[in-house]
Amino acid sequence: MDAEESLLSRFEREIWSAVPHLDDSGRNVVNATPMINLTLEFKECARSVCKLSLDDPGICVYGKFDSALPSGSIKIRPAVHIIHDAIASGKIKDNGTIIEATSGNFGIALGQLSKLGITVLALVSRRLQEGVFKELRGENIRVIDLDMDICPAPGMENKADELAAKATAANMRSQLAGYGFDTAVFDEHLPRIEELLAKQDIINLAIYLGKIYDIFCPAQYENDLNVAAHRTITAVEMDQQLHGTGDSLQDYRILCAFGTGGTSGGLSQYMSEKYGRKSVHVVFPIPNQDVAGIRTKAKTLGLGLYRPETYAMEHEIDYEKAKFVLKYFVDHGHDIGESTALALYAAMQMAAGGQHRKFVIMVADGIDKYKKNFEHISQDSRPMQVSLEDASAQEYDRIIWVHPQYTPREEGIDMIAQSLGIDKSKIKVTKAATINQLFSTQKVPDELGRELEDSEKRTLLVCMAGNTSLRTAQMLARNGIVTQSLNGGITELPQGRGKHPSSYMQVARE
Repeated sequence: MDAEESLLSRFEREIWSAVPHLDDSGRNVVNATPMINLTLEFKECARSVCKLSLDDPGICVYGKFDSALPSGSIKIRPAVHIIHDAIASGKIKDNGTIIEATSGNFGIALGQLSKLGITVLALVSRRLQEGVFKELRGENIRVIDLDMDICPAPGMENKADELAAKATAANMRSQLAGYGFDTAVFDEHLPRIEELLAKQDIINLAIYLGKIYDIFCPAQYENDLNVAAHRTITAVEMDQQLHGTGDSLQDYRILCAFGTGGTSGGLSQYMSEKYGRKSVHVVFPIPNQDVAGIRTKAKTLGLGLYRPETYAMEHEIDYEKAKFVLKYFVDHGHDIGESTALALYAAMQMAAGGQHRKFVIMVADGIDKYKKNFEHISQDSRPMQVSLEDASAQEYDRIIWVHPQYTPREEGIDMIAQSLGIDKSKIKVTKAATINQLFSTQKVPDELGRELEDSEKRTLLVCMAGNTSLRTAQMLARNGIVTQSLNGGITELPQGRGKHPSSYMQVARE
C-alpha cells in the first residue's frame, strides 16, 4: 500500500466512518443525525414569543439536527466528500497542507484532518465571534487573520482600498512566514494578492494562494461536491427518517440559511429529481445584518452555487426579532445556532399565513460558538439594531461613530445629522485605533468608556454599513453597556445615495 492509499484508508476509518454515509448497499444512510419533532415547542414559541396563534392541528415541524455531527456543524458533510475525492485523486498527499477561506464552520470541519497529519490553513476575512475563533484554534488549525473591514463601503475602490490592501498583505506575509511559507513566492505574486485584498475577495484569494504554493484548496463556494454531498446523503437521510414515521419528505417545506449554497442546492436537486417539485426555502438576514456564518441576499450574487431558480422561495428575516426564537429553543434544551432561529421564524410566519403546514428546519450548527452573544438576549431589552425610520423616531442623547478603518468627513457628519433630524453637536467620532483596541482586547478602552459615561443616556452607534456598529454594540453589551446600532450605516442614508463614498468618507489618519 503506497502513501496515498494509506492516507485514504486512515481517512475512511477515522473520519468518513464517523459521519453520515451510504452503507455497502448504496441505499441506506449510516450515522444519520437526529430528526426531532419540534411541533409543540414551535407552536408555543410562536404564541409566547412571536404572538402568533398556530391552532391548525395539521402543522408539523421537524428539526434536522446536524449540530450533532462531529465538528458540530453541517459543514463536515461537504468537507468529507471534497477531501475524500482529493485524497483519492492524489490532490492531497500524506502530511500535506490544505488552504481555505472560511467564516468558521467549514474550517472547523477541516480541522478533523489534523489527526491524520494534514495541516489546515484557514483564511479568515472578518472578525469572527470569539467562540468561533476558539473552536478553530482548538482544532489545531493555522489561522490567517486578515483583520479586514467587515463592512466595506460599496464602490469604495479607490486609494483607501489600496492602502488597506497593502497593509493587510504585509500582515498576511508575516503570518505566512511564521508558518514556514516561502515569502519569496508571496512577493513574486504580490500585485495579484493586493488586487484581491482590495476587493476583499478572500474566496478567490484562497484559491490563488493554493495555486502559487501548490497546495490543495477545497474551493467550497464553487465546488459541486458541496452540492452532491447534500443531494446524495443529507436529502436521502431525511427522506428515509420521515418514511420511518409513515411520512414523506415530498410533503414538507425545507428551510435552510445560505452560507455557500451547498445545502440549498443539494436538497433542491433531490426534491426536483425525485418528486418534481421545488420545496426548499432559503432564509437570509435582512440587508446589512451580520449573522454568523451566513450571507445576506445581496452577498450571494456572483457565487457559483447560488441558484435561486431552483428554490421554492427566498425569505429575508430580521435577526433582531428571530433572536428571541433562538433564546426560546436553547432555553428549552435544543442545540441550535443563529441561522436556525431565522429559519424557525420564517416557518412561523409561513404557518401563520396559512401557506404551508409541514416543515423541516435545517439545524446547521449549535449554540456553543455564539454563547457570548446569546447571553445578552432578553425579552425586555431594546433591539440592538434599529432602522433609520425607528432611529429617527427616538430621542438619542449621543450618536457615536465607530469604525476601525474609516472616518466621516464633515459632509458625512452633516448627512448623519440631517437623516436623524438632530443637531450635529450630538455626533462624536471615535478614533479608529480605539475601535481596533476594543475588537482586539474585548475590553472597553478608556476613551470609549468616557464617551459612554452615564448609563441613563441613550446611545446610537453608526458605522459604514451597519456591521461594525452592531459588533461594537454586542461587545459593549457584554460589558454591561446598552447601545443600539443603525442598520445599514452611513452608506444607506438617503442623502448619500448616488454619491461616491469617498465624498463623505476618508481613511482614518489619527
